[in-house]
Amino acid sequence: MAAGKGTRMKSAAPKVLHRLAGRSLLQHVLDAAAALRVGTDQASANRTVVITGHGADAVEAACAGSGACFARQMPQLGTGHAVQQAVPLLLDANPTTLILNGDVPLIRTTTAAALVAACGGTRLALLTIDLADATGYGRILREGDAVHAIVEHKDASAAQRSIGEVYTGMMAAPTALLKRWVMALGNDNAQREYYLTDIVAMAVADGVPVVASPAPQETEVLGVNSPVQLADLERRYQLQQAHALMEAGVRLADPARLDVRGTLHCGSDVEIDINAVFDGTVTLGDGVRIGANCVIRDAQIGAGAVIHPFTHIEGAVVGSAALVGPFARLRPGAELGAEVHIGNFVEVKNSTLARGAKANHLSYLGDATVGERVNYGAGSITANYDGANKHRTVIGNDVHVGSNCVLVAPVTLGDGATIGGGSTIAKDAPAGQLTVARARQATLPGWQRPKKAAKAGSTAD
Repeated sequence: MAAGKGTRMKSAAPKVLHRLAGRSLLQHVLDAAAALRVGTDQASANRTVVITGHGADAVEAACAGSGACFARQMPQLGTGHAVQQAVPLLLDANPTTLILNGDVPLIRTTTAAALVAACGGTRLALLTIDLADATGYGRILREGDAVHAIVEHKDASAAQRSIGEVYTGMMAAPTALLKRWVMALGNDNAQREYYLTDIVAMAVADGVPVVASPAPQETEVLGVNSPVQLADLERRYQLQQAHALMEAGVRLADPARLDVRGTLHCGSDVEIDINAVFDGTVTLGDGVRIGANCVIRDAQIGAGAVIHPFTHIEGAVVGSAALVGPFARLRPGAELGAEVHIGNFVEVKNSTLARGAKANHLSYLGDATVGERVNYGAGSITANYDGANKHRTVIGNDVHVGSNCVLVAPVTLGDGATIGGGSTIAKDAPAGQLTVARARQATLPGWQRPKKAAKAGSTAD
């Protein structure tokens, strides 16, 4: 269910499209459903229906590649009304229908699978949890161990509101019975809405067992209704990631200051300082050290590499024992070999640097092939763009490029070449020789620096 407006988010964006750990709330739920496997036959969910409403076009566009189909709820008249819109899309051949909430992002696949198993195609299974503060949740009403009803918080008596066991908004039901029950729902309640929870009483009346499947963790069932709740869930999620990493042997300077917004794979003896952000898929080899305040996205970092503080890496490969940063930027297509040094305020884009190459300060390498043991001077750049097309610079092994050079691509520097500081190189430089290309220095005798004219009525100092 992903139709709600989310008024308390105070945002123009649909609530389910707000992001947690780099993905939308809804995408988290879709990913959990996509991984669902139930029973020994490993059968998976064969249809996913997303119920949209507020911001339906944006929500449907955001998950267009998920393989889901869509049912629109217009207007939004309650959870039961939402499921009514999906009835025509529910397959009779499926014995069980699982209902999840698009604003409850951290439900685990294993918990959803346990809920489906509790249903078994014959029972109405409710995902429940005991909360110290159950405000806003529907309360589970029992007769002995049997569930006989759910009462919404708005309609609950004072005694019922004291109950700690709550319905999380997620259930699994026999598909054929669910269709019949939701189409028979009424709206005789305080909000004049169609409550999905009313089907519990229908199941009891039909003699269908109603069972509770407890959620293992509170974090799995917490919904997002405000920026405060979103931030709380973000921190809970990140602490889970941090604890899992530490249990696997990663040393974190502070587990409360880590953000994993994708998938992070770590070898042994990895160290991560504070405020590191990992996005997409990142792999850190054995013994990698990540400095403070680094942002790393879709990257592979080889064993023993050190990423110094304030470095940004995206779509790059860093070789073993390389040193990068501080304040360096590796853009997509950067591939650093073993023992490469990239220093402060150096940017590398779509370039390969072979073993032992060094660019230690204030330089740019774009669309370049750099050989082994190259020393690339401070302030030097590859001029790779002619205004219409990108061109490549090839720098051979053991080349020394002096400070403040411009290499105008396409150009090749032969093995062992030396480029004098301040040169603009627009033609190939031969191997093993010094190439210099700069204007002759001149001094003009008697030249005087211009002076500002004195203003009228003022006295010059």
